[in-house]
Amino acid sequence: MQKKTLRLLALAFLVQVVFPSATWQARAQAEKSPYTAAAPLDQYLMPDKDSEVALARSAAPASVSDEAEVLVLGRNGYATVAKGRNGFVCLVERSFGAATDFPEFWNAKIISPICVNPPAARTYLPTVLMKAKLVLAGKSKTEIAQTIQSGMDSKQLPALEPGGMCYMMSKHQYLSDQDKGWHPHLMWFVPGDAAKSWGANLPGSPVLAANDPEDRMTIFLVWVGHWSDGTPAPPAAP
Repeated sequence: MQKKTLRLLALAFLVQVVFPSATWQARAQAEKSPYTAAAPLDQYLMPDKDSEVALARSAAPASVSDEAEVLVLGRNGYATVAKGRNGFVCLVERSFGAATDFPEFWNAKIISPICVNPPAARTYLPTVLMKAKLVLAGKSKTEIAQTIQSGMDSKQLPALEPGGMCYMMSKHQYLSDQDKGWHPHLMWFVPGDAAKSWGANLPGSPVLAANDPEDRMTIFLVWVGHWSDGTPAPPAAP
């Protein structure tokens, strides 16, 4: 059961679902990841703004995403291109939204549409936006990790607010070279190491969890059976 759970979490969402550093480092060494340095900036940017907006909105059902704020990644970071009315924020995260020891941190093929609810927009999203700015400014993974930790220590980055969650139900997501589109799912962001309090990763429990020490949170994940457009998702792997 433990091996199965670890495999599912590794598949889940490279940008949020993060194992402790030692686990990722061992995995990276074993896989000999080719992504040892940042790609040219243009490879992380989408040439068509409208396409990126549509992709961002595809993270959640239209009843959620149609009235959400939408961010698009530019050369200086994410910027709002569509104002929202429901407090949700949709964007397409890139590989560098993940913890810095993720093996594909620099993989420019990765696109992860996500719609976060209001609590997550206020307290989870600022870290994602800061990471993007640091990457686009040419900072190293070490510098990024140090800046994020400093921001949390100084309260420049807010503590996670209760109830923060997101939709990741886009049929067009590309989460890693191995797992590509994987499976639609919902996620919740909780401060500290909180897996036990949710009964996560236990036999028969539909809740998966991973502790993310770098971002000081636990990510809880639950699969859903359909994509954001309502079409059925593939069955869960055994």
